[in-house]
Amino acid sequence: MGDSRTAASAAPKPTRDRNRRGEGARLRADIVAAAVELLDEAGDERAITLRSVARRVGIAAPSIYPHFPDQPAIMLAVVQQAFTELESKLRCAVEEAGDDPRKRLYAACNAYLEFSRSHPERYRTMFGGLWMPTLGDSSVTERDLTTLGREALQILTDTLGGCVTAGYSTSTDPVADAIALWLGLHGFAHQRAVSRVFPWPADIPERIITALARLAT
Repeated sequence: MGDSRTAASAAPKPTRDRNRRGEGARLRADIVAAAVELLDEAGDERAITLRSVARRVGIAAPSIYPHFPDQPAIMLAVVQQAFTELESKLRCAVEEAGDDPRKRLYAACNAYLEFSRSHPERYRTMFGGLWMPTLGDSSVTERDLTTLGREALQILTDTLGGCVTAGYSTSTDPVADAIALWLGLHGFAHQRAVSRVFPWPADIPERIITALARLAT
């Protein structure tokens, strides 16, 4: 018996009308949206191929090439969009937390963990999934990879720096400690996803944040 999710993801959409002049940006966005849908449905980036994406959009596979030279380029766009969404979630959480530096830091960290919980397939793919090609074997460059997540890390760095300025944190190197904090959050997010029956204590996120941000208790 076949997997209903696979059958659904393979089902083609009606053939798409040819774009009018100037509508190439819309087609590019449709290609990325289709790839995100396939990733969310299948839970595996290997489900995203030029053919599967073209079928989902309702175009011929060669129509993708003016927008994306290869499959890794599509995956890069998917991951970049996911990071943009993550960064937006963090910024909104920080703004809604008000002026208290400690609350702003906790808000950013909790928003990070909530994003990883709400979008497990995207989150896993964002951080070193199977999509990452060997440099030189695709159109994806080293700069493309090294800039991923930079803004999200900067938000953690800035909010931690605010705690240092306010005297809430004893950190003497907010940049390095923000990286350590991210690693702690990422480790918990990963283990929570793969160890679903483990009885995590309710205050684990707070323990991670307090310890790695060097917050005074």
